[in-house]
Amino acid sequence: MRIEDLDAPRVKPHAAEDLLMDLRWLGLDWDEGPDVGGPLAPYVQSQRLAHYETVLKQLKAERAIYPCTCSRREIAGIASAPHGPSGAVYPGTCRDGPTHADRKAAWRFRLDEPPSFVDGLAGPSAAGLGAGDFIIARADGVVAYQLAVVTDDAAMGMTEVVRGDDLFESTPRQLALFRALGADPPRYVHVPLMLGPDGQRLAKRHGATSLAELRDGGRTPEAVVGILAHSLGVTPTAAPLSARELSRSIDPAALHARPPFTPPPIAT
Repeated sequence: MRIEDLDAPRVKPHAAEDLLMDLRWLGLDWDEGPDVGGPLAPYVQSQRLAHYETVLKQLKAERAIYPCTCSRREIAGIASAPHGPSGAVYPGTCRDGPTHADRKAAWRFRLDEPPSFVDGLAGPSAAGLGAGDFIIARADGVVAYQLAVVTDDAAMGMTEVVRGDDLFESTPRQLALFRALGADPPRYVHVPLMLGPDGQRLAKRHGATSLAELRDGGRTPEAVVGILAHSLGVTPTAAPLSARELSRSIDPAALHARPPFTPPPIAT
């Protein structure tokens, strides 16, 4: 279990505690954690800053990263900049040195050869389209998601990563960082996000409810697990079952390669 809380302004009070409560209610636990005594604690990224600084120093020494003073607006406004699925791709303006001496610099990773990879659900993927040189440490000193997650995955010996396909474009960047650090990358499976009736990511505006709201409304964890498993295609029906029962029978090959349907109301 890892709490990714580096972007302090976006961290909601008690969010981590609520998350752990939800997981325990569903019947999910974890096998490893910091040695703090008592029940296993999660790893917390805001407590691992020294690890990220060590990796940053290594990448600086190897000239794998460089300081960049370009703003997002400037990058978006460069007409000649290539564009990928997520917008303008950084054109390498500061590769030979920062262009604004009066600004604090972020640090970008030199992504000369975006890696290709084989996704466990989508299959072979071409070299990262529009990946470009990417930020691994912001100008305010905050370590970026890409560096923190790769550092932690390598340190914790992650072998498989299953996550939403909204992070698909991050994979070539992370694979390049694993390569730069001389670490073995995990295997990736990107599952489709659950969508609302309008085809957009399921959200509160669609009437989506949180696990806490379902729990407080009298729903059982078995009912929630059953409907979610069926929505992903791993069970033939939405019959209630426990997380432990699902873990013994789940077949990753049965996952949908298309967005799952919006589930019906969950019965108590």
